[in-house]
Order: sequence, then C-alpha cells, then structure tokens
Amino acid sequence: MTTLDTTVKAERSLPARIAGRLGGGATRLFLVAVGLLWLTPAVGLLASSLRGKADIAGSGWWEVFAHAGQLTGESYRTLFHNDAVTQSLGTTALITVPATVLVVLIGSLAGYAFAWLEFPGRDWWFMLVVGLLVVPVQVALIPVAKLFDAVGIFESTPGVVLFHTAFGLPFAVFLLRNFFAEIPRELLEAARLDGAGELRLFTRVVLPLGGPAIASLGIFQFLWVWNDMLVALIFADSGRPPITVALQQQVRQFGDNIDILASGAFLSMVVPLAVFFAFQRQFVSGVMAGAVK
Repeated sequence: MTTLDTTVKAERSLPARIAGRLGGGATRLFLVAVGLLWLTPAVGLLASSLRGKADIAGSGWWEVFAHAGQLTGESYRTLFHNDAVTQSLGTTALITVPATVLVVLIGSLAGYAFAWLEFPGRDWWFMLVVGLLVVPVQVALIPVAKLFDAVGIFESTPGVVLFHTAFGLPFAVFLLRNFFAEIPRELLEAARLDGAGELRLFTRVVLPLGGPAIASLGIFQFLWVWNDMLVALIFADSGRPPITVALQQQVRQFGDNIDILASGAFLSMVVPLAVFFAFQRQFVSGVMAGAVK
C-alpha cells in the first residue's frame, strides 16, 4: 500500500468509513425499505378507495390483501357522478397549468437576465429576489386579499393564478439564475459572433441547455399549486373551488361518505405523483445543478 493510499484512508471521516462498510446490498435493501415505507400511505389510500363504505368502517385497509372480494370500483363511479368534485378537478387544472407556465417563462427570462445581462443594480436586485424567498405566504394573505378585492379579482381563478405566480417567482429566478450562470461564456460569445441576438440566444442556446433546471422548477411549482389548500381556500371562487377545497367541503357536508373522500383524495394525489415520477431524472439533475452556487 502506498503512502498516498494510507493518507487518504486516514483522512476519511467516520461516516464515510461506515458508509463504505455498509455499501452494496445492505444499503440497497435499506433504501428499498424506506421507499416502501414512504409509499405505504399511498397504497393504503388506494386500497381504501377501492373498498365499500361498510368495509372501510369495519376494518383496516390492509384487510383487502386477505379479502380481495372487497375490491370494487363503485366509489369511483359515484365520484365521477359528483359534479362538485369533477368540476373541481377542472378548476385545479385551470389554476395549476397557467401558474406553472407563467413561473417557468418569467423565471427563465429573469434568470437569464441576472446571469448574463449587464444592467444597473443587477446584484442588488438579485439579492432582493433571494430575500423574498424567506417571506412566508401567510404574511401576504390579508394585504393581497384587499388588493385583489379592490381590483375585482378576489375569489376568482385569475386571482389564485397571480398569487401562486408571484410567490413562485423568487425561487424560480434563484434556481434558474444559478443554473444559467454555469453555461460556458465561450459558448454564448460564439453565438453572438454568429449574429445571434439576445432573444435568439436565449431560445436557441440557453433554454435547451437549461432543460433539467426548467423541468425541476416546473415540477416544484406544479406540486405546490396542485396540492395547495390555504391560498385556494381564501382566494378561489367558493362556487368553483379546486380539488383540495372541494374535498374539504365534502367532509364538512357529508361526514359519512368516506368512500367518496378516499377515491377523490387518491385521484387528487395520483396526478402530481405521476408528474413527479415522469420527470424525476430532470428533477434531481436540475436541483443539484442549481445548488452548486
């Protein structure tokens, strides 16, 4: 063994040595166990949504594995005949999609400007954006509610979209600015020498290279808006609420319809789960790249 190898081994920390000894099959087994534990609530909700009301009230969801005859799709048939719930899914999509697209579009433009354009006070403006990350949503609820009421968009879908867009932009600008700043300057200078303007440079060079970070941001924003209840409860139209508020109203009005609530909750959960798993690779690479600086 060389002196260099001995020095490297001596400098390894205790956690690193433990991780090295536990690597391989034991670590994979542990990660699989953690993953299964994380998925247990989702599996339980799915099992409950496929059982009848009497079965849900009489035993735990795990009983479905011993009595497969309890499985039924009746709760989903009833759910899709519930106008309040089905309408709320459309409202949720009308809120989530524009709020996500606007944050990605505006955040990408602002991130590129902070990373590569020179303008007065650029660093100070960026510090202000970073400072907005620590502002909690609860602080702005009453002032924004008064503002929206004054301009006539309180309790409306556009009002909810604007609120989510405003509070999603600080993180979007921070993430994308850090990612865009890692693009080699030589690549941008070469494009400028070829006659590319800033808009063409942004759309043809920066956006394709920023795909992982943009996908990561889109997932963050989509999950936050889709699962939001606080903002929707205050700013959304009470007659056409999103799915989170609609399920809460169902609990208040019909406390015994647990089968409908289980199927509605699972349907509300499966959409963001599908989006996350579809873009998980871009999500991880985008987060790691944006956290370098």
